[in-house]
Amino acid sequence: MKNNNKIAIVSASLGVGGAERFAGLLSVMLHNLGYEVHHIIILDHVDYDFKGKLVNLGELFADEKGIFRAIKKGKYIANYLHENDIQIVIDNRSRPFFIREIFTKWIYGNRKTYFMIHSSNLEMYFSNFDFGVNFLYQKATKLVCVSKDIELKIQEKYHLKNTTTIHNSVDFPYKIYQLPNLIPKNYMLFFGRFEEQIKNFTLMLSAFKQSKVYAKGTMLLLVGEGSSKDFIQTKIAELQLESFVLVLPFQKNITAFVQNAKCTILTSRFEGFPMSLVESLAAATPVISVDCETGPKEIIQNNFNGLLVENHNENALAEAIKTMIEDENLYQTCKNNAQKSVEHLSLTTIAQHWKQLLEA
Repeated sequence: MKNNNKIAIVSASLGVGGAERFAGLLSVMLHNLGYEVHHIIILDHVDYDFKGKLVNLGELFADEKGIFRAIKKGKYIANYLHENDIQIVIDNRSRPFFIREIFTKWIYGNRKTYFMIHSSNLEMYFSNFDFGVNFLYQKATKLVCVSKDIELKIQEKYHLKNTTTIHNSVDFPYKIYQLPNLIPKNYMLFFGRFEEQIKNFTLMLSAFKQSKVYAKGTMLLLVGEGSSKDFIQTKIAELQLESFVLVLPFQKNITAFVQNAKCTILTSRFEGFPMSLVESLAAATPVISVDCETGPKEIIQNNFNGLLVENHNENALAEAIKTMIEDENLYQTCKNNAQKSVEHLSLTTIAQHWKQLLEA
């Protein structure tokens, strides 16, 4: 008899990004539901808290090189799933390479498989040709999308019917955390990956400059890691904002920074269901976001819990920044409504959606 109480979550890592943060929270939800959770991560990068057993392939195969390392990791996963009688797999990775995913299809075999899609940029998750998509995913148990717009996009583009939407959950802070010393008192916050091609720091910094809120003492704090860190520093210098923008590395306890921020800001070219917005609101911190594809408009109620502006519109974003900082009535309204606006995304509520899906 097959054991349906064991679940493997396969992720690139448990560090830095929103999808990785999701994996950690998912393991908590599944653990609390009574499942035995096994985390299988490809890279040796662990920042987030999680529940269950960790299988760190990055650490196990640290001395291996090239294509043979990938093959050995794949065989290890196949053997691990078999030896531990794991019949349910939740694949949380990006999956753009068709050939690699044929190997993955062999690894998972006939197990129940749930493939996560975290971004509206579908090329991060699907092959570029339709036959490849159908071959890999039409028999998957479910394609789990983090926003309804992503699900609709997949149905329209690939005509797949085995889709569903479960929003990202959020862990509400249970206490007020203190900021580290030397952090400015008044600041707006961005936290996440430093990737210009996704997050569009050019727009963020230009709009911040145009808003002139720094002239009255509000700084911009950027917290994260990524390949665009040097680009961001150069752009800050180019805009002569060195005295008003502070860049910090990834912080495991980001909650203190979120709770003490005036607001958080997101200027992405595209998203999925951005964790930073949800985590901000759960910490009673208002948000400002561009209306990118996808996610923000499913989270932000304009002038109720934050401000939602047209994407790529520097003037509109600058005005939103200025309004949030200077209009105390609007700010208090958004702050008062923040937490209750995301109550439906609590771990308890979203866990029930996962339970219904897994037991269907």
